Amino acid sequence: MPFRAAGMVASLLAILTACRGTTRAGDSSPGTATVTTKSDAWYAAQARADSVRHPYTPADIQFMSRMIGHHSQAIVISRWAPTHGASAAILTLAARIINGQQDEIATMQRWLRDRLQPVPHEKGPGLKMMMDGVEHTMPMPGMLSDADLRALDAASGPEFDRLFLSLMIRHHRGAVAMVKDLFGSYGAAQDETVFRLASDVNVDQSTEIDRMERMLAHIQRPR
Repeated sequence: MPFRAAGMVASLLAILTACRGTTRAGDSSPGTATVTTKSDAWYAAQARADSVRHPYTPADIQFMSRMIGHHSQAIVISRWAPTHGASAAILTLAARIINGQQDEIATMQRWLRDRLQPVPHEKGPGLKMMMDGVEHTMPMPGMLSDADLRALDAASGPEFDRLFLSLMIRHHRGAVAMVKDLFGSYGAAQDETVFRLASDVNVDQSTEIDRMERMLAHIQRPR
């Protein structure tokens, strides 16, 4: 009997060893003889999909895409301050706008790329987007027209300061309106990055509007 028991144990161990040898990476449990037919590329695609699977909506995509163009225009006119005789206060404000909005553009571009969405380019008073093979202009609140840009570019010194503040206040109010539209869209802004960025835009630009209104009142006050 002891010899028979020893033989049964040896046979059982041999069977278990053989089963383990047929296990492939990706099987659900050790010791099963199921052989997977999925490729490494399939698993890589699944991993990428899982890494970007967050609760975002078309409204989130539209907001991030449009705000890139909105920020881009603010940066363009802010860069005019040093070459148009702007005051020290306007130079400081413009530098703050450039630094803050460049960082936010990078965040929005990365967010869109991670979700395999196109990263749009802003041109003129609206966002140029291709839909069904046709280019459409999607107007954005607060965006400056070509006439606005020409007038600002032609100004210098105190007149540049006054016009810059007036136009940037309108521009910032447009960005705040875009945030309001996002938060009013059903299911939108649940993604952590979208919510955080939109909240920052709302707070930062609302604060800057108050600051610019005080600066503009000071410029326009009779001496």
